[in-house]
Amino acid sequence: MRDRVPVVVQGSGRRARRAGFAGVLWAAAELTVTVGVVVLLLVVHQGWWTNRQAAASAQDQVHALEREWGAAESVRIPEPGPVVSGAAPATDPAEAGAEAGSGESAGGGAGGGPAPSRSGRPAAEPPARERAYAVLRIPRLGLVVPVAQGTDKRTVLDKGYVGQYPGTAAPGAEGNFALAGHRNTHGEPFRYINRLRAGDELIVDVRGRRHVYVVGKILNETTERDTGVIAPVPRSLVKPDQGYREPGAYITLTTCTPEYSSKYRLVVWGTLRS
Repeated sequence: MRDRVPVVVQGSGRRARRAGFAGVLWAAAELTVTVGVVVLLLVVHQGWWTNRQAAASAQDQVHALEREWGAAESVRIPEPGPVVSGAAPATDPAEAGAEAGSGESAGGGAGGGPAPSRSGRPAAEPPARERAYAVLRIPRLGLVVPVAQGTDKRTVLDKGYVGQYPGTAAPGAEGNFALAGHRNTHGEPFRYINRLRAGDELIVDVRGRRHVYVVGKILNETTERDTGVIAPVPRSLVKPDQGYREPGAYITLTTCTPEYSSKYRLVVWGTLRS
């Protein structure tokens, strides 16, 4: 009986190699599509969902502040009347002020009280850090946003709030009330501040008090290290011809520029309306 000779099929090795190469290409294509979908979902989450979430949370905070202020107004203690004969005299306001101001103020200054406002009334007490305490309104932009102490991203800016730079003046007080806010994502409250023009109003409400600032100057671009823009008398250190030279009551709005970049800073300055 004759032995069988194995038959070798020509081209079978090539087909195997081609099949293997096609499998690698298919796997790479699947991986590319998966990565693309993940990136797209991240972009949607960052650019759309965080905006909706932060903006809604910020508006809830505005309403909470307004309710709190309204409740405080409704239970305000009336002014004391004339002293009735035989009754204990009312406390002398000067004595009360001295008593309350016997220690160091929360802002670290001597004298025991907040700095006076431009109108001569005391400015608001320093608020708790990272807690919303005021509302900024910009009529031209239709913007209504809460203001909190500090510029930490996680606890302030990413919540859709505007943050006050630590150490800057209180609303309505002499010096510079300086604020920062996101231009893109997380509520993006300062996205359109580049549209502001000289004469536009910037309104700051703090527990029943309203401080109205008027836009005066705009610095379209400066570096992130230009600390002069938030100084008590704001003036750019990078572009010294931009800013102010006389003491006063100022407001400063800062945000990133160009859009979707944090390379530079856009700055809007205003002065308190007398």
